[in-house]
Parts: sequence; C-alpha cells; structure tokens
Amino acid sequence: MLGGIDMAGMAGSKIRIVYIYDILREKSDEEHPLTAAQLVAELARFGLTAERKAIYSDVDLLIDYGADIIKCPPPTKGYYLGERDFQLAEARLLMDAVESAQFITETKTEELIGKIEKSLSVYQRESLKLQQVYIDHRNKNENETVYYVIDALLTAIQAGKKVRLHYLKRSMEAGERPKNEDHIYSVSPYALIWVQDHYYLVCNNAKYDNLMHLRIDKISKVTQLEENLRPLREVSKYEDTFDAADYLSTKFNMFSGDPVRVKIKCDNDVWQIVADRFGDDVLIVERTDDTFTISAYATIEGLDSWIMQWGDKMKVEEPKALRDMVVKKAEAMLAAYKKD
Repeated sequence: MLGGIDMAGMAGSKIRIVYIYDILREKSDEEHPLTAAQLVAELARFGLTAERKAIYSDVDLLIDYGADIIKCPPPTKGYYLGERDFQLAEARLLMDAVESAQFITETKTEELIGKIEKSLSVYQRESLKLQQVYIDHRNKNENETVYYVIDALLTAIQAGKKVRLHYLKRSMEAGERPKNEDHIYSVSPYALIWVQDHYYLVCNNAKYDNLMHLRIDKISKVTQLEENLRPLREVSKYEDTFDAADYLSTKFNMFSGDPVRVKIKCDNDVWQIVADRFGDDVLIVERTDDTFTISAYATIEGLDSWIMQWGDKMKVEEPKALRDMVVKKAEAMLAAYKKD
C-alpha cells in the first residue's frame, strides 16, 4: 500500500485489460463470443483475478480506446473481437500467396503463415485448415538469405546507390549434374518486381545501355557502393520513375529487348488468354464472327514461345521477324518428330 493506494492491485488491473484484449483476439469471433464469466475464468489461467463488474468496465475502456469489441445483443451474451488485421478470406489469400511463391523458402513460409494466423481466432485458424488448398512445394527456393538480399537491394534503391552482387548461374556439362557458377556484377538497381512466381531485380549493367533483370533467389552477398546509380533515362524510356506496370506489359517470360508493335490474329475462344497477357484494354483492330486481331507493343523474345502454346488459334501478322521466329520453331519441332 502507498498513500492508501493498492499499487499491486492497480498494476494488476492495468495488465488485466491487456490480457482481456489478447483473450478476445485469440478465443472469440462472431460465432464464439465470450461472456464475462468466461473471461474471468480465462484470466485465472494467467493468475489474474477479477469480478464480472470489473470485466464490464475493462471492456468499455478497450472500446473507448478504439478496439472493435462487439457486445452481443440479447438473448445472446458475451463479447467478441470484430474487425481484425485480416478477415478470413484475406488471410486465406495471403497464406496461399506465401505458400505458392517459389522464392520464399519452406522455413520462411511457415514463419510468415504463423504471423498471419496470429491475427485470427483459434476457431478461424481451424476453419482455414479444413479449407486447405493443395499447393505444390517441390520448387520452393532453398536460399535462406533471400530476405537479407531484398532488404539490401531496397535500401540501395532508396539511397540511389549502385550495388555489387554475386549471381548464381547453372551450368550443364554432358554426363554431369548442373553446377552453380558464381558471377559478380556491379549494377544500378531500379526496382523489384514479382512476376510468374519469381522475384526479379530490374537493373542496369554499366557495360550496356539497357535494362536487365536478375532473379532475386539467385542473388547473394549484396554490397552497397558509394557510386550513385546510373540515371534511369540513360538506359530506358523512363525519365525518373520506373513504371513497373508498363515494363511488364511489354515483357514475355522476362526476356530483355526493345518492345515493337505486334499484330496477332486470334480465334475468339482465346480472348481471355490474350486479355490476361496484354490487358483487358488491348487494342482490337479487326473483328469477325470467328476471330479478332490485336495490336500491341511487346518484346518478341519469348513471345514466339507463348504464341506457339495455342497452335493454330493464333497467327502472327506483324512484324515479319516475329512471324519468322514462330515459323522457324514450328518447322524445327516438326523436323524433330520426323526424325523418328
């Protein structure tokens, strides 16, 4: 006692409020409200005592503070935490994205999912387990340093500095397993982008006057240099700010190269595939009952392989270089089968 004040009791009442919030976050939701009596019992598990009247007062204080604690209307009794960091569907979406991302290791995947789950009640976590979506983990990255690499690259981009990095490339010799070859680059980093389940660094190698992209999971030992990065306008069409959306709209399978105008005639039943690739607002220059023809800018490296996936449902009209690439690959494929 100090001056007639029970300091131990005061400290206990303050910490009790924090525990009440944690209990509601962990063990309550709309289908599982907790009554004042249940909260008293839960507090006892942590060695804290309280009367029901104190619970009512503590919950009101949390609500005044801004906690979204819902009081159930009669005849139901009890409280539950309403708004959370993530709603159930949002948590499911984030967890699936983390699990499917190939550049995130198994260890980090479990760690990140655990953090997402902490925002949910124990009942919601159980519900997510019952709704489990199967995701193939066979291609998960094993480079545990990838998170430090990302942090170092983002720091360099923000500081406007060049970096020196080690980049692993796989070599193949006849009769041998693929080997990792360590290459050292000094580059100007501009942006990180995530596409086709891979994370890439968009950068410039001072030896060339263009942009290149390196897979983040193949990068290690990033060192920030004192030298300022090369102005973006010297190596791209962008002035001061890298436009990731525009950049990706012209790249196929992350091949480098300058975008050119392409014209492709397609069967109507592949419209959604084309829209997914070029965007819903892609320019349609011709339309018939059975076909449509698009005009767009894209790099032709990699585009030829994408077009060939759809067989006779797509036909390149322009440019001639892309048309010739598709024909050459088709002829080579036919010749390979004729050998048998």
